[in-house]
Amino acid sequence: MSEKPEKKLLSIPEANQILEKIDLEKADQIQKRTLDYTMKFSKVQADAAKKLRKELETEAGLSEEEAVELVNVSPKSVEELRTFTSGWRKLLSTETLEKILKILHPKS
Repeated sequence: MSEKPEKKLLSIPEANQILEKIDLEKADQIQKRTLDYTMKFSKVQADAAKKLRKELETEAGLSEEEAVELVNVSPKSVEELRTFTSGWRKLLSTETLEKILKILHPKS
């Protein structure tokens, strides 16, 4: 019986960090396109993305999946944030949404 490969949730910046280490001469078309995508859509550096994920999980009580989604999208307002969180199976208070925004955009 073969072992299944380990699955790990990654934000776009974290995926970009991994893909940047690939030799482009040996990369296949999917890897090249994915690298291009991650370069265009990374909102923060990989280290910052990891830190944001942890903060969102510990301080705002989000799951790993929810934290990754918000790091990837980086909503800028409570209204925009509600658009994403409305699909989750839990209701977040305005206070929690504001805390999330402060984590994602500390200088705002």
